Amino acid sequence: MKARVAVLISGAGTNMAALLYAAKAADCPYELVLVASNNPDAAGLVLAKAEGIATWARTHKGMDRDAFDALVDEQLRAAGADYVALAGYMRILSDDFVARWAGRMLNIHPSLLPKYKGLNTHQQAIDAGDAYGGCSIHVVTPALDDGPVLAQTPVAIARGDTAESLARRVQFAEHQLYPATLAAFVSRERSPDWLLGRVRELAMALPEADEVSSHGMPCFGIVKGKKFAYFTHDHHRDGKTALLVKISGADEQAQLIELDEARYYRPAYFGDGWIGIRLDLGDTDWDATGEWLRKSWLAIAPKKLAGLMAVAEDF
Repeated sequence: MKARVAVLISGAGTNMAALLYAAKAADCPYELVLVASNNPDAAGLVLAKAEGIATWARTHKGMDRDAFDALVDEQLRAAGADYVALAGYMRILSDDFVARWAGRMLNIHPSLLPKYKGLNTHQQAIDAGDAYGGCSIHVVTPALDDGPVLAQTPVAIARGDTAESLARRVQFAEHQLYPATLAAFVSRERSPDWLLGRVRELAMALPEADEVSSHGMPCFGIVKGKKFAYFTHDHHRDGKTALLVKISGADEQAQLIELDEARYYRPAYFGDGWIGIRLDLGDTDWDATGEWLRKSWLAIAPKKLAGLMAVAEDF
């Protein structure tokens, strides 16, 4: 199943077009489900409509920023978007909007971040005597152009370059970089290595946790104690990437499987005291995963250690 991406634009939408045409490839891991704009006259909307992509536009003028962003958010969710790609969207987003899409919204910026955040990036690079301008793809955070950088392409500044001539070449780089980076980003939540890294980060944050290999799988336990979680990838050729954690028993196991049989399953050879939780569905709730690990840790932790954790959480 392809990741569903909504694109926000304000003008010509050339980077949106690059994303759109890359999405036509059969092996592209994402599809565009909406192109939205704060400018009803944005030329990119015409292209999106011609290519059969749903569009939405409304001017932000006369509206409170939070109210307008809430309206945009409503449209994104109605379209079933999993991710948001900003492509020349010339609006500073409200903190609430960014929080709603935390970790699921990317932006393209015409500089080699952290250099030259904001506007007039090409002229700044030329004035500074830089050998290279370029473009960056980053995760959106509340601070302007300040999120983690995922990828960059440097573009040489030639003798006699103006901001306009440099911008034209950087745009070629943008059109190559954005589709590839977005594809890698939306695929990562099905990547076993990335998923294991997230599980490891959460599990090893628990008191006295360690990681070993058991039954051919990475597993996590209390130092010199029992195991509270296993990470499985295609174990016994079952095709699943999942987290195995301890639960109360057969009744809880049956309830979870009945609740969502696509996500929860009875892990082979582990019995009724464990549940398998699929991590490769592309929509993992990592807060909930952290809570599953915490509860599983508590189920096997010595009373003294569990008590110390409870005291720490009270503070």
